[in-house]
Amino acid sequence: MYNALIIDDETLAREIIESHLSKIGGFSIVASCKNAAEGFSALSNFSVDIIFLDINMPEITGIMFAKAISEKTQIIFTTAYREYAVEGFELAALDYLLKPISLERMITAVERFKELNAVSKNKIEFDFTFFRCDRKMVKINFEDLLYAESFGDYIKLHTTSTTFITRETMKNVIQKLPESDFLRVHRSFVVAVSKIESYTTEYVTVENKAISISRSYSNAVQKVLEQI
Repeated sequence: MYNALIIDDETLAREIIESHLSKIGGFSIVASCKNAAEGFSALSNFSVDIIFLDINMPEITGIMFAKAISEKTQIIFTTAYREYAVEGFELAALDYLLKPISLERMITAVERFKELNAVSKNKIEFDFTFFRCDRKMVKINFEDLLYAESFGDYIKLHTTSTTFITRETMKNVIQKLPESDFLRVHRSFVVAVSKIESYTTEYVTVENKAISISRSYSNAVQKVLEQI
């Protein structure tokens, strides 16, 4: 399941992309934003694999947005103006979709994205990572991690045996975790999906601890859990 972010100032355009991705399958839409400001907020709150980004938006254009974010973030530009294609590809965009976007054209772009990701996924994968805790790098097995909790300038890593404290940002912690196994439910919490014992629209339970689902994450969390 890939996490997709949609940024377009036109409601109909966003709905068309959402509909196409739903028909294709394999994507979880973490946020559908009507401007770049909402897009920046979504990027800081969610792990995103691919962005469907409109170029011609007011105030902050899609080109400006693309230049401001990490070069590693994969982008498919969408616009009604063909003349923007050259500048879009100069930014190493994965593809460029001209509106109105047909399902057939969307499938072609998505397959290209999947092929590129399949190559990267063939790299050696480990079932653990390291975090700096108490002046040393500590190995943490993914299967042992229950949830990560933001604690001021630190992150508490709660495992099945103990709790480690690391001076990392939540974003950095998320980048070290396998996306399919962990889910951000709150600005301050990331939980191991396999460790969720029960859930409602307001919280998930891990090791008998109720962890709140914040309003900004609620829709994305429910979509992921309902697909399991």
